[in-house]
Amino acid sequence: MADNPAFYRARAAEQHAAAEAATLDNVRERCERAAKAWDEMASRAERTETMRHAREAKAQQTRMELAAVG
Repeated sequence: MADNPAFYRARAAEQHAAAEAATLDNVRERCERAAKAWDEMASRAERTETMRHAREAKAQQTRMELAAVG
């Protein structure tokens, strides 16, 4: 499974559509729970990407500063 937000958002959309199409309450509820879980995974993956980019930018800045000194 790919660890990227787009993958998770696509799965959530599928579950939202399945929930709308469901005729049984328990099936609709199950799909809604699944959609919520996929949305939460997407949010976590987005936060992880944001933090990783910030960490990489800080590391690059530190390398540049050290190169300027040395």
